[in-house]
Amino acid sequence: MSGDSGRTAVGGGAAVLLLAAFGVAIAQTIVVAALAVFARELDTTATGATWLLTAFMLASAVATPVAGRLGDLFGHRRVIVTGLALLLTGSVVAASSTQLDSYPGAVAGRVLQGLAGGVFPCAFGLARQSVPPERLGGVVAALSVTFGVGGALGMVVAGPLVDVTGPAALFWLIAALALLALAGMARATSPSAPRPPTGGRVDLAGAALLAGVLVTVLLAISQGRAWGWSSPWIIALFAATLALSAAFGAVERRVAAPLVDLRLLIGPRLLTTNIATLVVSVGMFAAVTLLPLFVQTPTALGYGFGYSPARTGFVMAPMAICMLLATPLAARVSNALGARAAFRTGAVLAAIALAGLGLLHGHIAAVLVWCAVLGLAYGLAFASLGGLVVGSVGQEQTGAATGVNTILRTVGGALGAALAAAIVASSATALGPPTESGYTTAFVVAGAIALCAAAVTAVRGAATPPPRRGADATSTGGSARAVD
Repeated sequence: MSGDSGRTAVGGGAAVLLLAAFGVAIAQTIVVAALAVFARELDTTATGATWLLTAFMLASAVATPVAGRLGDLFGHRRVIVTGLALLLTGSVVAASSTQLDSYPGAVAGRVLQGLAGGVFPCAFGLARQSVPPERLGGVVAALSVTFGVGGALGMVVAGPLVDVTGPAALFWLIAALALLALAGMARATSPSAPRPPTGGRVDLAGAALLAGVLVTVLLAISQGRAWGWSSPWIIALFAATLALSAAFGAVERRVAAPLVDLRLLIGPRLLTTNIATLVVSVGMFAAVTLLPLFVQTPTALGYGFGYSPARTGFVMAPMAICMLLATPLAARVSNALGARAAFRTGAVLAAIALAGLGLLHGHIAAVLVWCAVLGLAYGLAFASLGGLVVGSVGQEQTGAATGVNTILRTVGGALGAALAAAIVASSATALGPPTESGYTTAFVVAGAIALCAAAVTAVRGAATPPPRRGADATSTGGSARAVD
């Protein structure tokens, strides 16, 4: 292969990886601005509509470590193609179900879409195998930015698209992106990559137990008010969560290749970082879930703005823009003061913005300001997580540690979405809609949770030791995946 053709192959392969990552990223958040519309179209409650977000994140949390392991065993390209096929299939199922007003079908489609979350670890793995070392840092950074851009655009473009073509169009858009990425994977060539190692196995027992833990705890949180917090069903769900968690821990300690390395989950060097990641994700995603529902509330109820999905997308725009702008700012703050300081700054700003949304939301101008501050906070907090993780482990553990941190972010997001919906729903009467106090409480609780994340990072001192010079290349990839 000539030099020019080799560069073309590498460039084309990188572009396809970016397209695949973009499709999965935008799929995660594309329902956010249209949750109220889905509730009406699918004849479900606000809590039920939130499961269109929660189901995706839950499936993604389980699929991410499994896909990474499968990529190591059988090749990252194969797993990416499988993930894109699941994204395409899930999108078609969700779109068709939405057109048929089938809520169970739409949720099932979102679960299939969420399984495509495994595209991300394999995209980083394939990039490391096929991209020359001098270009690897740029490709890994681009993959990380693509995740942020896709997630931000998903929140913004969904509203106008729903207003023009209906909610099913959101899923048809994802199907088109998945189809393009699949076509690109079929055509793209790349320099020969090392054969994946032979032997080994996937920790299916750990994956099943992790899925059980997430399903039982999320179901208990979301249905607590409807079934009664002291009802036998809710008590049984929480008991099952504890039992499954204990079984998961026992299995992960015994298997040779665990789904989640518990030393990187609860080990002393990463424990506070992982707790902070989980906690701040709960607060952040609670806010992302609440905002569209709040601004679309009819003004006849005495609060809200009665906005259409399109106008809701414009309300979310300041958050998305500031989130993107915060990425380079986070790097500067981390270089000057340390990643821990950057994270704390983001968490404190999030607490301020969420308290403002809860207590000072009477005018849309105020809501826009709080959204901008929240976007800045979101960007600072998550962009600095990579530095926190990389600074706490050796070079040989960077990939595994950032993978665990990514799972925690996804789990926290699913918990936050379910918790926010449950708090708002608890303020509603038997036949009436949620009250303003429900949103106030939910926003303030989310702010308090974000503040707790800032406090957690203070436990281990003010500074994070910088990564070793020899770990620079790995740190770049680690940061990208931690942010993701």
